[in-house]
Amino acid sequence: MTEQQPAPENPEGDEPIKQRKNGLYPGVSDELAENMKSGWADTELRDLQPIAQAQETARRRAELSARFPGERLVIPAGNLKTRSNDTEYSFRASTEYVYLTGDQTQDSVLVLEPTGAEGHKATLYLLPRSNRENGEFWLDGMGELWVGRRHSLTEAATLYGAPCEDVRELADALRAATGPVRCVRGHDAGIETALTDKVTAERDEELRVFISGQRLVKDAFEIGELQKAVDSTARGFEDVVKVLDKAEATSERYIEGTFFLRARVEGNDVGYGSICAAGPHATTLHWVRNDGQVRSGDLLLLDAGVETTTLYTADITRTLPINGTYSELQRKIYDAVYDAQEAGIAAVKPGAKFRDFHDAAQRVLAERLVEWGLLEGPVERALELGLQRRWTLHGTGHMLGLDVHDCAVARTETYVDGVLEPGMVLTVEPGLYFQADDVTVPEEYRGIGVRIEDDILVTEDGNRNLSAALPRTSTDVEAWMANLKR
Repeated sequence: MTEQQPAPENPEGDEPIKQRKNGLYPGVSDELAENMKSGWADTELRDLQPIAQAQETARRRAELSARFPGERLVIPAGNLKTRSNDTEYSFRASTEYVYLTGDQTQDSVLVLEPTGAEGHKATLYLLPRSNRENGEFWLDGMGELWVGRRHSLTEAATLYGAPCEDVRELADALRAATGPVRCVRGHDAGIETALTDKVTAERDEELRVFISGQRLVKDAFEIGELQKAVDSTARGFEDVVKVLDKAEATSERYIEGTFFLRARVEGNDVGYGSICAAGPHATTLHWVRNDGQVRSGDLLLLDAGVETTTLYTADITRTLPINGTYSELQRKIYDAVYDAQEAGIAAVKPGAKFRDFHDAAQRVLAERLVEWGLLEGPVERALELGLQRRWTLHGTGHMLGLDVHDCAVARTETYVDGVLEPGMVLTVEPGLYFQADDVTVPEEYRGIGVRIEDDILVTEDGNRNLSAALPRTSTDVEAWMANLKR
């Protein structure tokens, strides 16, 4: 990585670069500074079309406007976060901002300015193209010769279907603004500082909760993006099966890297840290260290999802026999989880309670645990006391979308206590986990973890498994793996 030269100080604060009498700053001659101003072609893009979801983002902003009439609404994309010294993490715009704009650029802010008793004017505040007259484009750390070309404000207005202005002027405008304001917090400290004494935590949280609830029902564009994410994820799982022999020679990280390659080639990134848990690591729900051994005879619990370029993510889990064949006990446990998932998926339909699919899956798991003598019956008593949770541990699913755990702060009565509607997309992912140190189960069970997870769309007449292309039954998994390893 090329090290950047120190940027000049700018006490006036009105421009990133301030020329001085002896040049831009020591080490830059007047001649070089003058030379860098000219000789550049016009690169303005004049044949752009609106982004594919422009109509949907406009509709979403209109819904938000109707909920908060007469109030200024501020939704930041967020800023870069330092990883170490002068390097940053890859930027990922806030979910709220992406949902309402389709834009993914750092430091950007959406402002909905009230236009009267009803309605708002939506403006995107963005970083414009770098200034070539004052040297910003090559001397500033965020100049385009360092980090790449940005869209001009005119280009961005065409892409996103809203007027665009320079974000560097926004903080002062917000400080001078009057009237009620709400802001989505946690993404841009500078914007929040500019709004000090104008906002309250309670009112801001109401804004965040409403946007989260907006995302419960997906539109056609979102469903299409989720299907793309699922399809890429399925191909990533195939990639992993093909290199299990190489993973055995190295570690779980070979599996992680293999899946990551598919995510970067076909999408933006992984939607969350991939869980590549072999052997007893499969009993750790969020095993993301991925530094363990991969051994023939053990199971691999692979929980991973590709995030599309529009930031929608899949979330799929398969538990695979590393050598291609389940042992008798592994198959028994796997088939129990499969039966629980089948019961859970069958409970996903419009009008059903969100909790129904969890209850259906938990009942099957409790029945099997009682049948195997690991849990004292009757089943109803075990379920009432939640005794099966020693080995099932987690909920059976969650909403899916721009976040892997989507709509996380939506109102309880519309989400976990709510009713399923067509267009909702959720995971169904029961599991059984027998910890390596659990002396309440026979020794042969210890260290076995199984989870099966699919992404389910609620339809008008039931549901559709978006990830049905990946086999689920134990026999189908074995046949699929055998075919891929030929």
